Amino acid sequence: MRCLANITREKGFNSIPIKFRRRKVKLIIALFIILLCLTVGAGIYFYYRDNILAAEKKLKLILGTNVSMFIMLMIAAALLIFGDKAYAVETQTVVNSSNAGSAGLGYLAAALSTGLATIGAGYAVGSVGSSALGAVSEDPKILGKTLIFVGLAEGIAIYGLIVSILILGRL
Repeated sequence: MRCLANITREKGFNSIPIKFRRRKVKLIIALFIILLCLTVGAGIYFYYRDNILAAEKKLKLILGTNVSMFIMLMIAAALLIFGDKAYAVETQTVVNSSNAGSAGLGYLAAALSTGLATIGAGYAVGSVGSSALGAVSEDPKILGKTLIFVGLAEGIAIYGLIVSILILGRL
């Protein structure tokens, strides 16, 4: 019975006995909850704290705290999930998996080009749109000109989408 269990085990995360996998999952969930509580607690603390710091410094401090907690959580989760032993793989499997890795990087590049372009477009539309709204409130005749600038800012997202379509077309 024991030999049959050893034969049917797969390498990687599935080779870990179920009780240890459950412990890892529980530990990851506990880390998520702890860091979520720390993030929310830090936000509440800095929100109700006296106005010693300027609003911009407060925002930078909260953002830095959130980013550092997120990075720590991702590193801990990666170490807990993928921290198992590395197994040697056959040569033929390595040759086949190299093509799959390049396709995965292509998908990642397409996602990053679309995502970063939309973030940039959102920032551009926010700043241009607010300026255009102020300009139109002063002189309603320039509405058409301001719409052109907002449209140009939205074009950034379209360029990112086109680049991702071109990347996906090569895969």
